[in-house]
Amino acid sequence: MRVLECKGVLFDLDGVLVDSARVVVRTWHTWARTKGLDAERFIEIAHGRRPAETLHIIAPELDAEAEAAELERIEANDTDGILEVEGALELLGSLPDDGWTVVTSGSRALASGRMRHVGLPLPERFVTADDVENGKPHPEAYLKGAEILGASPDTCIVIEDAPAGVQSAKAAGMRVVAVATTNREEDLHEADVVVGALSDVRVLPQDAAGVNRPTRLRLIA
Repeated sequence: MRVLECKGVLFDLDGVLVDSARVVVRTWHTWARTKGLDAERFIEIAHGRRPAETLHIIAPELDAEAEAAELERIEANDTDGILEVEGALELLGSLPDDGWTVVTSGSRALASGRMRHVGLPLPERFVTADDVENGKPHPEAYLKGAEILGASPDTCIVIEDAPAGVQSAKAAGMRVVAVATTNREEDLHEADVVVGALSDVRVLPQDAAGVNRPTRLRLIA
């Protein structure tokens, strides 16, 4: 067991709070069929990245922004199989409303729709692909998340499941708890702590005196 203290918790969405893997895979396959392309080439690097950036890397000849919009249209209309990750609702409920936010590579509409679909509360403000010029692994998104919480990066903890997200958070100067559910533990080696499931993360309550102290997370690996 390891206890980490922080003033803010920043969550990735897909793969951390919401299991949307089947929808994402279906979306890439549906889109790729219309282009005569191999979906697996895109899926291999897509997790944790904005679709436009995945397209820039694999198919630079395409209009990445236009194709990303088409991918989102397909994805937004498919909620079949989207699930809450076990422990997500309980964990969010144990944090103060102003002590957490979501930082996702998806759009605001997509993120809000998925959280509502599985019954998770929405943060007061969050960071989406609509809010940044540079997606993960660039640190911009997580730096904006810290700004939303009014916390300095070194007092934030990020919970991620993708190497690109881990790299983004570390580049922002934050500590990272990686959840090894969608990627192998060795692929998440840059994280400070790796756990097997989100349900391994617990929040210690503030002391009875009500002292204004950082939120503390109990990690049970």
